[in-house]
Parts: sequence; structure tokens; C-alpha cells
Amino acid sequence: MARVEMTMPKMGESIMEGTVLKWLKQVGDAIEQDESVLEVATDKVDTEVPAIYAGVLQEILVQEGQVVAVGAPIAIMETDSAAAGAAAPASSPAAPQAAPAPSSNGSAVPYLPEPQAPQAVQPVAGAEHQPGRFLSPLVLSIAREEGVSMTDLEYLPGTGKENRVTKKDILDYVAAGKPALTGVAAATASVEAPAVAPAPQPQAAPAVQPEKPAASTSPAAPATRPAPSVSGGQELIEMDRMRKMIAQRMVDSVRISPHVTSFVEADVTELVNWRNKHKDAYKKREGENLTFTPIFIQAVARAIQDFPMINVSIDGDYIIKKRDINIGVAVALPSGNLIVPVIHNADQLNLNGLTKKVNDLAARARINKLKPEDLEGGTYTLSNVGSFGNVMGTPIIMQPQVAIMAVGAIKKKPAVIETPQGDLIGIRHFMFLSHSYDHRVVDGSLGGMFVRKVADYLEQFDPNTAI
Repeated sequence: MARVEMTMPKMGESIMEGTVLKWLKQVGDAIEQDESVLEVATDKVDTEVPAIYAGVLQEILVQEGQVVAVGAPIAIMETDSAAAGAAAPASSPAAPQAAPAPSSNGSAVPYLPEPQAPQAVQPVAGAEHQPGRFLSPLVLSIAREEGVSMTDLEYLPGTGKENRVTKKDILDYVAAGKPALTGVAAATASVEAPAVAPAPQPQAAPAVQPEKPAASTSPAAPATRPAPSVSGGQELIEMDRMRKMIAQRMVDSVRISPHVTSFVEADVTELVNWRNKHKDAYKKREGENLTFTPIFIQAVARAIQDFPMINVSIDGDYIIKKRDINIGVAVALPSGNLIVPVIHNADQLNLNGLTKKVNDLAARARINKLKPEDLEGGTYTLSNVGSFGNVMGTPIIMQPQVAIMAVGAIKKKPAVIETPQGDLIGIRHFMFLSHSYDHRVVDGSLGGMFVRKVADYLEQFDPNTAI
């Protein structure tokens, strides 16, 4: 049997730490491979962390409520030595290089490849240091088997999305004899000398931090906390973790982006009649509700294709134009908080595909089963304030996006209807579209034309659309 450390895994891009919410297993419990061991919360999503290997939980190193850096040890397991493979004993003093850096890899077990002699081959061109990059479990598994160091993985050029290392990348690297990567020569040259292995930097953040800062010893500190009402006329409620994050992000967005909002009213009578005609049959056939939200998303995706400069973000003095159209949809949670799962490549889905995707994300969001990738990569956001009976709103932009749209409740109104025989008064279905945009890069003409185009797509909805 071998004792191995279970570490805080990397649960998505830009995620550097997580908060332990709940241990699902206790010391002494037997754990199967891929069985959930604990619940972890990040600034994006709450998720369960599975065990990489089967074994017995020997020690819990981090208590519930504590914040842990990615890559830091959180527990010790006793596993079968053959199953553990390259994992070294957690308590072995002869392997100082086994101590994981806070953002060393995305595995739940420390990655300890065998030391390799430096290769006398040409360095790989185009290698660039990318510390803390996201690495899939498959890539880490291959690296472990082939003895590829974590340093090499941080320099290895990737051909995947956002320069991620793919299975083909690491296999090609191994097949080429693991050539030295630019900037890695010094590290590989000293791999045989454990005495000079890099020691933890003194300025590094501690692996485990308390979730709340320690109370100040200053006498003035208590004055900053509101006192509870003696008469009982007030109640002091501390924000939960998600509400604190929402509050901070909203403040940051208003500070970063000068918001401007344009409004358009759209006649969606044909759309309403079409849904009323098909919703019961769709419910019977698919077992899911046919809502307006997928239709709104489809119209937004089409309008983005017409006005691609809405699908951008800002980096300093540069505008980053996104090719993918990834539309986030705001979902209200039972707790009263809000979360925004993302429909990736929304322009490539038909109406049935969008309906199923929206229903799936909304259902999993409400039971706290979203994955980190469900919340990443959004390029534009839609908020359906009409679901609360609101006719319009002025939404706040999701950073680093530059625009967001709110769709209001659909209401019947009397309207003038133009016919060849003359104008008539009739009952029509209307709704407001509110488009908030970042005036640093989106001027009134672009912001106004975009929301008008979305309204046009909704008004021109084909009543013969099949689903």
C-alpha cells in the first residue's frame, strides 16, 4: 500500500483556489475510483471532487470552510501501490521535489514523474512559458506514464483551443524523443541533483487560508460593523459567498464600463402564436417545455453574425474579436442568487438544440450540478427579466464582455395594423428589448442597430418553422 496526497484540482481556467464546502467521506472510509470525496466551491461554480484512485481516506488536511490554493494537498489516501503508479509516498523524505506548487497541475494526486536525463536534441521552436495552464486528466495521465515533467508541460506548445495541450500534442512530443523546450534547458540540466531542486518561495501564498480575514485588533474595527437592532425592528443578515461575489462583480463592472442602454419595442405576435401552437406537442414528444428563451437566443446569435463587433472584449488598448458565439443565459436560483451558464457556439444549434441546451443548463443550475466549463467562455449575455413580470430593465454587463440584453414580458396591446384596405386597430403581442453596452467600444449607432436587428428577427419569425 502507498500513501498519496490528494490535492486541490484545477477546475477551470483562471481558477486559482477553492473553498472546501463539505467532506462527503470521513477518515477511514473506503473510496472507489472516481467516487466523490468532497464538495468544493470556486468563484464560478460549486462542484464535487472525485478520487483519482481507489483507496482508504487516512487523513483530512483541510477543514470545511477553508480556502485552498490549486495544487495544495487536501487529504492523504492509502492506495494500492500498483494503482498509484508514479505517485510517491506522501511522507517520503527522500523526495523533496514531490511538494506540489500551488498551481502545479490539475490532478487530484500529486504528479511525480521519474527524473529524466537532459536530452541532447534541438529545442522545440515557439515554446512559451505558460504556468498554471489548464491540463486535462488525459494529458496528465500520459505525462505521468511517459515521464514528462510538469515544467515541460508548462512550455509545451498546444494546438487546442486557447493553446491547450491536446492528446496529439503530448504524444507527438514523446514520439520526438522529448526534445528540450525553449527556456527549459536550465531546469532539465539539473534534474539529477535533488539538492538544488527549487525550494518554495517565501513570498508564495499559504496553501490553506481562512475564508474570512482575521478580526482586526484595532479598537476602531467594531465600529465598522452595523449593530443589531435592540428593539427587534431590524435583522442583520450576512451575505452568502455567492452574493458577495455577485456584489463585487457588479461594482467592478460599473466601475470598468461606461454603460449606455438602448430600448426597442418588438411586435412578436407571430412568435407567440407559433409557440402556442407547438408547445403541447413538444412537451408530449420531448418531455420538456418549449419556452421563448431559445428563440431569443437564436435571434441574438443571428444578430451577432450581422454585427460581429458586439462579440468582443477589451484588453488594454486592444479589442479582442471573438469568433465563437457563446451566449450566457442568466438563471435565477432558489436561493435568490443569479448564475449565468453559457451556451457555446449557439449559432451552430437549431431551435430544438437550443431548447434542450437551455433546459439542461437551467435545470442543473437550480440543483447546483453545473460544471466549471458550463460557466466559461461567454461572449454575450441574455437576461429574461420578463420571467419575473418586468416589462424592461437596464442590465449590468458581464465582464469582460461589452454588451448584454434584457428581454421583457410579452404583453397584449392595441395596435394599428396596416392592410391593403386601410389601417385597422387590432390586438397584438409586444415586448421591450433593453440593450446595455460598453460605450468605450460600442457607440450608440452600433448598440442601437444591434438591438433593432434582434427585434427584426423576432418580428419576422417564420410561423412555418419546424421543431
